[in-house]
Order: sequence, then C-alpha cells, then structure tokens
Amino acid sequence: MAEKTIRQRSEIEPKYKWNIESMYNFDMVWERDYGEVKDAAKELAEYRGRLTESSGVLLEFLDKRSEAWRTFEHLYVFARMKRDEDNRETKYQALCERAQKLAVTLSESLSFFAPELMAIPWETLKGFLLEETGLHVYIHMLKSIRREKDHILTPEIESILAQFGEVTSAPSEIFKMINNADMKFGKITDEEGEEVELTHGNYITFMESRNREVRKAAYEAMYSAYLKQKNTLAATYNYNVKTTNLSAKLRGYKSALDAELFGDDIPEEVYTNLVDAVHEGLPLMHRYVGLRKKLLGVDTLKMYDLYVPLMDQKEEEATYEECVDLVKTALKPLGEEYGSILERGFGEEWRWLDVYENEGKSSGAYSFGSYDSHPFVLLNFSGKKKYAFTIAHEMGHSVNSFYTRMYQPFIYGGHSIFTAEVASTVNEVLLQKYLVSQAQSVAEKKYLINLQLEDIRATVFRQTMFAEFEKAAHEAAAKGISLTNEWLCDTYLELNKQYYGPEVEYDEEISIEWARIPHFYSDYYVYKYATGYSAALKITERIEQEGEPAVADYIEFLKSGDSDFPIELLKIAGVDMSRKEPVENAMRVFGALLDELEALLQDPAEL
Repeated sequence: MAEKTIRQRSEIEPKYKWNIESMYNFDMVWERDYGEVKDAAKELAEYRGRLTESSGVLLEFLDKRSEAWRTFEHLYVFARMKRDEDNRETKYQALCERAQKLAVTLSESLSFFAPELMAIPWETLKGFLLEETGLHVYIHMLKSIRREKDHILTPEIESILAQFGEVTSAPSEIFKMINNADMKFGKITDEEGEEVELTHGNYITFMESRNREVRKAAYEAMYSAYLKQKNTLAATYNYNVKTTNLSAKLRGYKSALDAELFGDDIPEEVYTNLVDAVHEGLPLMHRYVGLRKKLLGVDTLKMYDLYVPLMDQKEEEATYEECVDLVKTALKPLGEEYGSILERGFGEEWRWLDVYENEGKSSGAYSFGSYDSHPFVLLNFSGKKKYAFTIAHEMGHSVNSFYTRMYQPFIYGGHSIFTAEVASTVNEVLLQKYLVSQAQSVAEKKYLINLQLEDIRATVFRQTMFAEFEKAAHEAAAKGISLTNEWLCDTYLELNKQYYGPEVEYDEEISIEWARIPHFYSDYYVYKYATGYSAALKITERIEQEGEPAVADYIEFLKSGDSDFPIELLKIAGVDMSRKEPVENAMRVFGALLDELEALLQDPAEL
C-alpha cells in the first residue's frame, strides 16, 4: 500500500538506509581528498610536453592521472549520493557543486593529454610498450584514445572546452532541481477514499490501480504539473540538445549520434537495426494494445490504462524483506558465488541499499558507488511484490560492479551503459521466469505473463520509441529547428500514435511525457535499455539450455568491466549485438508470450 504521507529521513530506521558513512566518516577526510585532487591537478599539468621523454615518464604520468581520477570519483560519488538523500539539503548541494567544479579543474589540467598522445609516433609508443611492462595495463585505453585522433582538438581548445564543462552540464542540473526539488503534484484520492500526496515514487502504484478514476486522477495531476512548466522544460531540453550537437560538430563527428556511438565503437547499424526490428514488431504491440482494451472492457483506451495489470488478480503487497528473499531465490541459477555476493549486499552489516522514500529524496532507483567503495543502491520501495523486479535490476548492476572492481584495475573498473544494462536485465528475466514456474493457478500464470509482456513493452518498445524521439530532436536542432514546446509535444505525440496504434485515444497530457524523462539528459542512453534487454533474453536462454558453461561465460563477462569494447565483451557471454537477430528474438519472445496469454484466456480452467 502506498504511504499516505512521505516520511522525513530521520524517521527511517538505520538498517533501511545505506551505509554511505563508510566512504567518509568526517567532513575533514572529504576535504583532505578534495585538496589532494586539487594538488594532483597542478602536478599533472606540469607533465605537458613531457610525455615523449621516456617510457618511465609516460607510465608515471598515467599512474598519477589514474590515482587522481580514482580519488575524485570517490569524493564525487559521496557528495552526489548525500545530495540524493535529500535534495533540499543545501550543504550537500554545495558539496556536489564543489565536486563538479573540481572535475572541471582536473579535466582542464589534463586537456593536453589526448592531443599530446595523438602526436606521439606509433613507433615511439610501441617502443615504450616494449621497454616498460608497466604500460601494458594501459594498452586498451591508449588504443581507445588514439582512435579518436580525428576528433581531438588542439591543447588550447581542449583546455577551453574543459573549462566550459560545468556550464555545459547546466541543463541537466536545472532539470534535476525542477524535477526533484521544486515540482509538486498535489494530492489525489486513492482507492480507499483517502487523500494521498502524489510523488514520483508512488505514481506508478496509482497507475496500476484497478480503479480507473484513481489512475486518471494520478495521470492528470502528474502531467498537469509538467504542462504548467512546459516552456521552461522545453528550453532546458533544447539547450541540452544544442550542447550535445555543438560538441559533436566541434569535434568533427557526422552527428551527435555518431559522437555518442564512437566512444564505445558501436556501429550505427546497432541503433538502426534496433529501430527497424522493433518497427517490424509493432503489429504485435498493436495486437497487445487491442487485447488490453478488450480485457479492460473500456469503450476508449487511454494512456493511463496502459499500466494496470490485465488480470483481476490483486497485485500482492509485500515487505521489503519478502522481496529480497524472492530475488535471492530467483537468482540461484547464477551460482553459489553470485548468491554469496547478494547475501553480502543485502546484509545489515554492509547496508548497500537505501530502501524507502523520504521527503526530498531523488526519485527512481539506481546503483552507484566508487572503485574504492562497495556498491550502493538507491530505492523508493513501493510495498508491492512487483518491486522485487526493481531490486533485482539494481542488484544486477551492483554485483556487476562488485565483480569488475575485484578483477579489473581502476581504468577498466567502470562499465559502458551498453553492457551495464545487460547485467541488470538478466536478473529481471530470471525473476520473471522463476515466478511463472511457481504459478499455482491459471489466473496467476496469466497475471505473470502479462507482467512479462509489460516488461518488454516498457523496456524494448517504449525505450526504442524514446530513442527515436531523441534522434529526431537532435537531428531537428542540427538543421536549425528550434525545439519549442510545440515541436517537442507534437513529435512525441506522433511517435506514441505510431507505437501504440489506433486503439488508443490520445490526449494533451501524453504529449508532455518527454519532459519527465531524466535519461533524455544523458544523450543516447535510452536505446541501451532495449539492446540490453534483448541481449539479456539471449543470455538467459543460453543459461537455461546449457547450464554451468553458460553461467561461467556470463560471470566472466561480469568481470570484464571496460577492458574491451562493448560488442566484443558481450560475445564473451555468447551474444553478438552487431547482428539484428537478438532484437528479432525479443520480438519473437513477445509474440510467443502474447500467443500463450491469448490461449490461456480461451481456457480459464485451473492448473
């Protein structure tokens, strides 16, 4: 049940709050690290013009550079997560801003690095690598940077761009403050006739209500708040897109999409294959939407009818502890070692997770952490059994980070978003499969299959629609078209019509949905949810069919971090995302689930 009022953070038991103090117990320690990074920035700047002196000098510089970023990451992650605990807390707003300024300072001091590395003749660099074995760990990183030779500018220009780093992040920061700290959505009447404050955290709970008036009230209250801010939000997103396009243009990329794909060496065909394969699957989506309209028994299907479970079975409430137990059981196919890491993360001693919503807390859920901390997970637990999927998702990220930091050096201790979403989604798919296997009746099985259909709808179809919107916005802005509120709303509405089909009656509210999607401020992020889900389906199928060998390959993939480009890393787990087939397979899975649900609806007898 959704909480009637949102608690203050001080009212939540410590065992349900992450142990972020394990990173910094005292302000003075954070300040010490801050000072060390500032000093390191000055010291690193003194290597300008010296990288070709010797292999030893190059290694010394790379080690110091790595250490500076490692310390910075630790202090930034702490500041950011402290701010996310309560965005109204000015102390941590300021700390986060100081950390962001420090990133600019460090980037500026290192602005000479890439251009200078590009200027080193390959024979000289190869000689350094043969002479100094300590450089071998940096080989993939050096190759990755050198392949960007045509897009690195002069040291002077790189320095200027680095100084603009804080300014260019302004649209994203402004959106976060509007969305998380300033916007209020008022109160609505819930299923029990009581007034409840509407928040980001409980919105989806209301959208899944069996009471259509509750869904309608939540939907209209949420989007009316965004419609009131439509011009401000349009201007904010417009300048976010302009910034991305300008950066791509200055660096000589064909487009913003080309720039975003280049860093991970992702062929543009991966993006276009995704869109094409999903377009081919749209008749399945339209068929599913038509089934939804029929089962809900409504004359007109509205966008606020798309999230409510189709089956009459009441969605189960569950405690956080019950959801945790469910996740641990469902993920047993990943082996004992994986399970032991989960136990550690969920344990009260380590307290990886921040569980409940509180006033001012950032919405949604994420996994975060530094190379030198354990992973942390922000949640806004809803009290529903379905929230186990969110827990499984974020713990997928966290265990991936745990493995990577155990087996990779700092420079490869992160993850491309392209691969990171695979680790989280494999957990969700395994949880789905487990729940279906445990279904005790036809009614329960129908309910669970509907959840699987919804997951693919939301993660593959919807995120691909987001990807199309994002690409259209960047291309329009590149042509000089102003991304006004009208343009953004009209474009978004037309995509909704294309994806959801003629059975839906559209309204003004859905046209503003783009304005509440935080990931639009992380350019070309959203398509990776769809590719990640498609890859996860292939991996889980392989685990089911092959067992331990497939699990071993998957764990090896989780350990790989950023040690190679994403397409190559996924091949370790047995998936080739350069081909269209994984997304086509996702469409086949969606179609098979739809067939199964329709068959069960024709035969309602109990199992």
